[in-house]
Amino acid sequence: MKIVRRTQSISSLVVPQSSKLHQTFLFCERQSGATHFHVSADSDGNLPLEQAACLLAMHCMVRGQSPEDYMIMVEAENSHTEGLVEKAHKLLEAGQAVKSEIKVTRREEEVLRGILRGFANKEIANNLNLSERTVKFHVSSLLSKFRVRGRMELVREASRFANWAPPKPVAPPVPRELHPVPARASRIAASQPQVFAVANAKPAAGGKLQLTM
Repeated sequence: MKIVRRTQSISSLVVPQSSKLHQTFLFCERQSGATHFHVSADSDGNLPLEQAACLLAMHCMVRGQSPEDYMIMVEAENSHTEGLVEKAHKLLEAGQAVKSEIKVTRREEEVLRGILRGFANKEIANNLNLSERTVKFHVSSLLSKFRVRGRMELVREASRFANWAPPKPVAPPVPRELHPVPARASRIAASQPQVFAVANAKPAAGGKLQLTM
């Protein structure tokens, strides 16, 4: 029997649990890793065997599988995943830094944009006011910098960069639908007298208007 002093709290005598209680048990297919169903844990954090067995048997019957084809997954403890996100961020930044090491000149970037648009060397030369020989020189430099052998590989490799991705084609505007003029409206318009504007009219002798051209 252990005597508890008044200055000592009862909560300090309870040994803290090393792991938190599980909330959900995921039943996944071993071969594909796809999750087919889940079972919520009981109040003690344990797997309710009766409920889980019924669901597992039902899924096996419908899919023609056996219980051994499934595996149970639970949420990992924080101690198991400590530092995972931070390390992934560092690796991501390192990968992006490697991509950004490919530096091109302004003229090479212009030639590259033309290649991404599917232009031939002659078309690129005309658009940039360059000789075709100069364009070929820049293309060879781009192939060397991206470590590829041909234009198709260059397009595929350069398209991974957001700033060099080819622009999306703009959809042409939808033409407005023209409706035919009703026959009755055409007859009414044809029956109306024509109105002409009178310009440079001067009064003549006798009070009549005289038109001057």
